[in-house]
Amino acid sequence: MKPRLQPAFSLAIAALAAATLAACSRPPPAPTEQRPEPQATALRDAIQEPLDKARAVEATTAAAAEKQSADIDAATQ
Repeated sequence: MKPRLQPAFSLAIAALAAATLAACSRPPPAPTEQRPEPQATALRDAIQEPLDKARAVEATTAAAAEKQSADIDAATQ
């Protein structure tokens, strides 16, 4: 005949099993720090500025080309 486990021993094994399962659970997520302020406006401005300058130069070049074409037409007539 096998000896029966003492109730305290059974309780200790159950508590040990519960503690082991609790230790294996996923750790809580780390608290997130405050997000940095978006810097998209500074980046967008840094990209947009040379594009605006190029558009201004394009308009100036187109105007000069039209004037030159008009001067050539006037000289040939």
